[in-house]
Amino acid sequence: MTIAANLIRNIPDFPKPGILFRDITPLLNNPDAFSQVIDELADATSRYRFSRIAGIESRGFIFGAPLSLKLGVGFVPIRKPGKLPARVLREEYSLEYGTNAIEMHADALTRGESVLVIDDLLATGGTAAAACRLVERAGGIVAACAFVIELAVLEGRKALEGREVVSLITY
Repeated sequence: MTIAANLIRNIPDFPKPGILFRDITPLLNNPDAFSQVIDELADATSRYRFSRIAGIESRGFIFGAPLSLKLGVGFVPIRKPGKLPARVLREEYSLEYGTNAIEMHADALTRGESVLVIDDLLATGGTAAAACRLVERAGGIVAACAFVIELAVLEGRKALEGREVVSLITY
């Protein structure tokens, strides 16, 4: 993971003062490093059994879609509200100031189907926890949650209620 970790750029005071943003775009611009991350995600999640990967918009799509191709499993997009054309399930979650929501097609999973939830970064865990609830409301079972980056100081694992969590790079 050394190549990929070295390509993550720190942007101070983005999107607001006091935040240190971990920018993955240099990693994505390097095909060897990007491929390495997909391979390492495959290795890190190989002990779990799942038939779908649910990627959280938008950077969860970047890692979830190629991982689903590599592993030969389906991909389910979890989107911001109003982006999916068929009937959806919606899950609201709290932010520091206010609320947000994510949606998934109501028919994306079959009852009892095992799912890997994926995103680029685990911070406070609110979005990932909401994605897990969506999967479960659709009848799925969350096998694990996977992230490229984890900001451990923000304790996002606590929001995931004891679920299995895999992260490649921890700050």
